[in-house]
Amino acid sequence: MLILSRKSGESIVIDGRIHVKVVRVEGDVVKIGIQAPTDVPVHRQEVYEEIQRSNKQAITSQSALLPKLPLRKPGPKPPPTDPTKIKPLRT
Repeated sequence: MLILSRKSGESIVIDGRIHVKVVRVEGDVVKIGIQAPTDVPVHRQEVYEEIQRSNKQAITSQSALLPKLPLRKPGPKPPPTDPTKIKPLRT
């Protein structure tokens, strides 16, 4: 683990694409801003862990499977429409 010291307003850059900035320090709480590409998911750790649990449960749960729908037998096709017998719309 890399440990860095940063003051309010200072930043670090990860992989040239992710910027982490110390926005404010309030007592023992540090507010940080993270700027990352949209294809890089950014979550609080507790949210990330819940996503991982949910994904694992969805994979292992049999109740998550969708029921099979019965196959529908094709019915007769309607006769083609004769364009000469189409009534004009009233306006």
